[in-house]
Amino acid sequence: MKKTKETSQISAADFPALRHFLRGYFHQDLGDEYGSPQAAARQFWQDANQEQREAVAEEWERFLARMKGQPIEDLNRALAALGSACLLGQADIDEVSKVLKI
Repeated sequence: MKKTKETSQISAADFPALRHFLRGYFHQDLGDEYGSPQAAARQFWQDANQEQREAVAEEWERFLARMKGQPIEDLNRALAALGSACLLGQADIDEVSKVLKI
C-alpha cells in the first residue's frame, strides 16, 4: 500500500513520548503480556508519572488529529513507524483514547 501524505509526515521526532509508549507497551507480545491494547494503555497509566502521562496523552491526541479521516490501514502504518507492533481497529483506538484522556 502507498503511503499517504499524512503518514509520510509522521515522524518519531515529532512524537517522542508516544514513540516511547508504543515501543514499551504495544510490542509483539502485547497480547500475551496485557491481553489487549486497552489493558496495555492502562498498565502504562499505572506505571507512568504525571508528566509522562500528560506527554503521551497530548501526543496521542495530536497524532489522531493529524490522521483524522485517514483509513485505519494508514493509521496503523503510521503507528508502526512510531514503534507499534500491533494492529488496532477503530474500537481499539477509541478505547485507548479513553484510557489516555487526562
